[in-house]
Formats: sequence, C-alpha cells, structure tokens
Amino acid sequence: MKKTPGTVHERLLETADRLFYAQGIHAVGIDRVIAESSVAKSTMYVHFRTKEDLVAEYLRRRSDIMRARVTQEVEARAQGPVEERILSVFDVLHKVISEPGFRGCAFANAAAEYPHHAGIQEAIAYDRTWLPALLSGLLGPVRADNDDELVAALVQVYDGANAAAHLDRSATSARTARKTAELLLATRKPATDSNRTAAAEGR
Repeated sequence: MKKTPGTVHERLLETADRLFYAQGIHAVGIDRVIAESSVAKSTMYVHFRTKEDLVAEYLRRRSDIMRARVTQEVEARAQGPVEERILSVFDVLHKVISEPGFRGCAFANAAAEYPHHAGIQEAIAYDRTWLPALLSGLLGPVRADNDDELVAALVQVYDGANAAAHLDRSATSARTARKTAELLLATRKPATDSNRTAAAEGR
C-alpha cells in the first residue's frame, strides 16, 4: 500500500533513515526511533513487527530514492550519446558524496552489521540489481561482445568510488571513477552479426 508523506509510517522511516545512516544501526535503539518519530510504541509495532523489519524497509526506501535520483539525471540527458548518459551516473554519485553527513554506502554498512539476517540481506540484494539493469538497458538491445563484462566493471568502479569517498575521505573519488568509466566505455567492442540478429528477433 502506498504511503503518503507525513504519515506515521513515513515519519518512522525518515527518522530511521536519519539515525541509522548517521550513527549506525546497532547503535540506535528502537525506543529512540519511536521517541524521535513522536509515535507510540504500540503504533510502531502496527507498522513494523521488529526493528529488523524497519531496517529492511529503510534500506529499500534508500535504494528507491537513489535509483530515482540517478534515473532522473539519465533521462535528463536522453538526447545525448549513450556514453554521456552512463557517465551521468557518476555525476550523481559525486553530488551524493559531496553532501553533508555522507557516511559511505548504507548497504555496505548494513551488510557489516547484519551479515546473516535474511530480511536485511534481501533488502541489500534488492539494491544490488538496479544499477546493472540500468547500465545494461542504456547499452541497448544490440549487445556488443563485451557488454556483460563492461557492465560488471562499471558497477565495480562505482562501488569503489563510493567506498573510497568514505574510507579515504576522498572528495574526488567519483570524478576519478568517471574518468575510469570513460576509458572502459572506449573499449566497447562492436556488436557481432549474431548479436544484431538476436536483437532484431527479440531474443
């Protein structure tokens, strides 16, 4: 069911996002989330059965927000070349890591705190699908011979920039990653005839 801004559900998620991301999930007790959301404990448990359920939805919400932010930037460059649209992903990342309070990748942080919790691992896996899918879609239906490897490499460059921004306190990691992505895109091989035929036949 769609939740509108300002609802108890959304207040809980916004508070969880602010506290969990800034201070760490285990460091923030559920009572603090409840208090800063200005809701009753009984109301909290109507929306989220456990703290871990709240963590999982916080992660999914954060994933959706980033996905929408990147997609908006990519679509804003719809008339540009494919390469520029792909590179815009790194431009968004640069903006994100330049924002006050940046604390690295929320999903890497959560994975370190909850390495075995199934629901939280599922939320992390949910986030791991959108960027490869976006990049693959931008490359188009006519697949070049090295497109799968190219997508995997671009995702790793993106992840590395995110980690370096946090661990090394690097303000330029996304810019460096963008230059690396340009080099990777320049290695894209022309599509073979079999790939063109498969695309034309919808396979």
